[in-house]
Amino acid sequence: MVASELRQKYLEFFKSKGHAIIPSASLIPENDPTVLFTTAGMHPLVVYLLGENHPAGKRLVNVQKCIRTNDIDEVGDAVHHTFFEMLGNWSLGDYFKKEAITWSWEFLTSPQWLGLEKEKIAVSVFSDESAPFDEESYKIWLALGVPEKRIAKLPQANNWWGLERGGPCGPDTEMFYWVGSGQAPEKFDDSDSRWVEIWNDVFMQFNKRSSGSYEPLAQKNVDTGMGLERTLAVLNRMDDDYRTELFWPLIEKIVELSRKKYDSSVETTRAMRIIADHIKAATFILGDDKAIVPSNVDQGYVIRRLIRRAVRYGKQLGIENIFTFKVAEVVIEIYKDIYSELRNNKEFIVNQLVKEEEKFKKTLERGIKEYQIQNEKIKMQNDNVKLKIIPAEVAFNLYQTYGFPIELTEELAKEDGFDVDKDGFFEALKKHQELSRAGAEQKFKGGLADHSEQVVKYHTVAHLLLAALRKVLGGNVNQKGANITEERLRFDFLHGQKMTPEEIRQIEDMVNEKIKADLSVQMEEMGLEEAKAQGATGVFESRYGERVKVYTIADPSLRQAQGKLSSGPPFSREICGGPHVERTGILGKFKIIKEESSSAGVRRIKAVLE
Repeated sequence: MVASELRQKYLEFFKSKGHAIIPSASLIPENDPTVLFTTAGMHPLVVYLLGENHPAGKRLVNVQKCIRTNDIDEVGDAVHHTFFEMLGNWSLGDYFKKEAITWSWEFLTSPQWLGLEKEKIAVSVFSDESAPFDEESYKIWLALGVPEKRIAKLPQANNWWGLERGGPCGPDTEMFYWVGSGQAPEKFDDSDSRWVEIWNDVFMQFNKRSSGSYEPLAQKNVDTGMGLERTLAVLNRMDDDYRTELFWPLIEKIVELSRKKYDSSVETTRAMRIIADHIKAATFILGDDKAIVPSNVDQGYVIRRLIRRAVRYGKQLGIENIFTFKVAEVVIEIYKDIYSELRNNKEFIVNQLVKEEEKFKKTLERGIKEYQIQNEKIKMQNDNVKLKIIPAEVAFNLYQTYGFPIELTEELAKEDGFDVDKDGFFEALKKHQELSRAGAEQKFKGGLADHSEQVVKYHTVAHLLLAALRKVLGGNVNQKGANITEERLRFDFLHGQKMTPEEIRQIEDMVNEKIKADLSVQMEEMGLEEAKAQGATGVFESRYGERVKVYTIADPSLRQAQGKLSSGPPFSREICGGPHVERTGILGKFKIIKEESSSAGVRRIKAVLE
């Protein structure tokens, strides 16, 4: 089975079960500062899992682009990926465990759909002291014919799902498929890597508050996810995801560039997988319409890390020339008909990859000079010592300042007959990561998902700000992204030049005038084309389904007696998921703190409500 067929079968199956097909959201979360990327299919739907009505209804299905960097060091094996596609279906307070599990089993095993061998499937269910044993799921699996020995009862670390910073969460049941040779063992052992997880049904019954406590959700939801890449490998009897059509053309390009065979050694295979994975992920992030570029912060730092890590492993394979863009062109060719943004942004993707790779090559040269300086110092200090050691602080400085991986430092040291204090290096690295994580947790606290009053206010004032920008700077201004915390609004928009002090004052005055006017904020659900006809603006149109929510900020007198919008022009009319305040009068005083460049052709405003 090819990827396009798997995507289509999944969507068709759940459409037949009453699910509305919705498009993939952007890889860059909108108005959610708690994470850098969309990490799962449920991420863009958090507000609906918490109770907001989705325009498409209570049953949804889609294929969602995802980026996960928490296990980047695991990339290089046969099944881990930074970018992946998640096949997902949701029940927003509609069906629950019985339907979700039964349909999962049907889709996996029915000859009409995937037709996997029932004898090679095992499952796990939640069993932990932290919450009641999921006996309901256990009994459903037994009733479907799964043998008792093939059902593992696993703790919260294995069978509980939710976002780290809080929000909707609950126990899950996971499905595994035997990819080893011969018949599957009678008893399921989740520690055996030949059992590959392919699907996960999450039963969202709780909301994790920022304090860490749990409260029952007003509605019980189902959130399921099936990894496209892993499932594709299983369906094609492969034990290596990188041999599927979604990766093999990339591997072939890397083989061509390096003149090495894919499976010639463990090190070579791992290096090629890392390059293929990292360039694919970087291509998708760069290809997103939000125009993120490599930098030292946030999403830009992740892109930089991915590109530089790929370049390092390219060097390990003997690739000396600029090459990442050549691999990216293969990625674009594979996905251009599924994700048109890659085709549309190809020039930008290629330019950014070339620029970053050239920059890193210069950094590497400076790093090698620094290494040689430290090398000479160590030689002078240890002339009589047979085994010379590169200290941990030197290795860590090369890593932090020049982007040297410990492997490259080891390689250079080995050529000089040196060893490296790796234990000390990893101790310093761990300390650095803990400090970074603590800083990130502080930086990304709050968020739209918790529906806090201040966050909802900032979400609403963003609509007023965009409308004011379009009126003062011109109708070509479009939103490129927003980042909201309880403390401030960060708003990115397309505009080719720095704003003048007078323009900034006009924007502030206009927004505050509309706040003082205490305008009503009204929501209506309608078809996407109808919303466009009424002049509603959309931030990223490709992510909308056929039905959308339109929020209109206008004087109440513009509404007709029947409650419908009149023909009079409102101040703001946008397609948006919500939530928002009901009237602008409660927002407070709007003040722009800073106006600056975000990237080429994109400006950034930081503002607060006082």
